[in-house]
Amino acid sequence: MSESMERYTGDRLTQARALAGLSDDSLRVKAVTAARDKDAALLWDLTLACLSSETSAGVRLSPHTLRAYKKGVEVLIDHAMSNAWNLLHPGRRQPGLYVGSLMALGLKPATVQARIAAASALYRALRWAGATDSDPFADVKRPRDATRGVVKNPPYRADFVQAMLAEADVQEQVLLLLLTHAGLRIAEALAVEWSHVDLTRKRLLVAHGKGDKARVVPLSARLREALAALRAETAGTGRLFSIKAYSSAYERLQRLALKCGREHEFRGFHAGRKYAGTQLYAAVKDFTRVASFLGHEQVDTTRRYVELPEDDLEAVVEAFQ
Repeated sequence: MSESMERYTGDRLTQARALAGLSDDSLRVKAVTAARDKDAALLWDLTLACLSSETSAGVRLSPHTLRAYKKGVEVLIDHAMSNAWNLLHPGRRQPGLYVGSLMALGLKPATVQARIAAASALYRALRWAGATDSDPFADVKRPRDATRGVVKNPPYRADFVQAMLAEADVQEQVLLLLLTHAGLRIAEALAVEWSHVDLTRKRLLVAHGKGDKARVVPLSARLREALAALRAETAGTGRLFSIKAYSSAYERLQRLALKCGREHEFRGFHAGRKYAGTQLYAAVKDFTRVASFLGHEQVDTTRRYVELPEDDLEAVVEAFQ
C-alpha cells in the first residue's frame, strides 16, 4: 500500500473509531437524527465508518470505489427528500420505485448497480448503528448489462502499448509492463518492492493482492530488462516507484499518452491488465490458468477480461468431417 493510501486509510480508521467508540445509545441517536433530517454528510460519515470497521475488505476500498459509494448515498438522500421517504422505515415498494427512477434517467446498468450497492451500504450502516432493522434493497432486482465488459472497455491495442513504451522513461516503462505483461492491478503495481522481484528466477511476488491474497507471476524478458535498468538507476531497495498515489500514476501515463499523440486512446489502468490477460489466453487457451495469473477467484471474472478473436473457431470448424 502506498504511503498516501496508508495515510488515507489511517484517517478513515480514526474517523471510524470515533463513531464506533460512542455508546450504543449515542450512536443510535446520531444515526436516527441523521436519517430523520436526511443529513447526507453525517449519513456518509456513518456509512464510511461502517465500511471501514465492519467489512473485511472495507478499509482497503479504493478512493474510486468510495467516491462511487458517496455519490450513491447522496443520490438516494436527494430522492428520499423529494419523495417524502422515511429512511428508517421505507415503504415496501419504495426501493423498487427508486431503482425504476434511476433506470428512467437513462443511466447505464453498471451505474444503477453502483447506486444500489451504495444504498445497501447506507442501510448496513444504519443497522450497524442500531437505528433500524430495515434492509430494503436486499430483494431489489438489479438491472443486468448485456454488453460484456471487455466490449465496453476493451484491452489496449498492441500498437498503443508499443508507442507508449517507446516514449516512456524507465520508471514509466516498468509501470506499463507491470500492467500489460504481468497483469497487475494498479494498487498491486505501486506496492511492489525490490524484495519481491527475482530477476534470476524470472518471477515477481505480488505480496498483497486483492483481498490481501499473495500470488507469484512470471516476468517477461522485456519487463526483466526494464526492471534491471530501473534498478541500475536506484538504490534497489524499498518500493520500485517514486510514484505513490493512484492519481499521480494516472496523470503520469496520461501525459505520456499525450506525448505520443494518442491521448484519446488512454483509458486508465484496467485496459492494460486486460491486455495481459488477452495475450496470455491467446497462448494457453485456458481460462483457469489466466485467472490464476490475474489473481481472480472466479473464472467467470476472467472471461469478462479476455477479448476473443471473432474467428477463434474458424480453423476448428474448417476441419469438420
